[in-house]
Amino acid sequence: MKKNKKNRINLPTILTLIRIFLVIPLFVLIFIDSLPAKIITIICFIVASITDFIDGKLARKNKQVTDLGAFLDPLADKMLINLTLLALCYQNLVPIWMFAIIIVRDFAVDGIRMMAAKKGITISASMAGKLKTTVQMIALSLILLNKIILNDVFGIINLVLLSVMLALTIVSGLKYIIKGWKLAIE
Repeated sequence: MKKNKKNRINLPTILTLIRIFLVIPLFVLIFIDSLPAKIITIICFIVASITDFIDGKLARKNKQVTDLGAFLDPLADKMLINLTLLALCYQNLVPIWMFAIIIVRDFAVDGIRMMAAKKGITISASMAGKLKTTVQMIALSLILLNKIILNDVFGIINLVLLSVMLALTIVSGLKYIIKGWKLAIE
């Protein structure tokens, strides 16, 4: 897909910016132990997650892919996922070692992408990476929901989803690193 170099603010970019701005109240409210705060937190997270699915589709469909959008979209995803994970680690709802693996993977993938970019090569999101992000958003939504309803069944489901999320994080990270390393050293 050819990128629009004009970098005008368009609807997909506005949706990405909304995702970034929703992270702020989400990160504040996630620490407040009241039912209204928990409800607003999950609403912020779900709305932000939905914008992730819509912005890219709109940008491609309407030929509104820009360098600005391509930069902001993964940044917004990382802010949403990693700050939510960090807060949930602090609350002992996600193991800190799992968060560490996810952060290391993100830095490694970003590093490989930067190396490839220096050679004029763009490494776009893989299907495994997109699936990882989807599973992360579902898992974190359910963990936030479980903070409201406190159901043991959700606790088991969350554990399974966190395990799947971790596996996809590792697999997609390795795919990016292998692909990027091959491209960067050619």
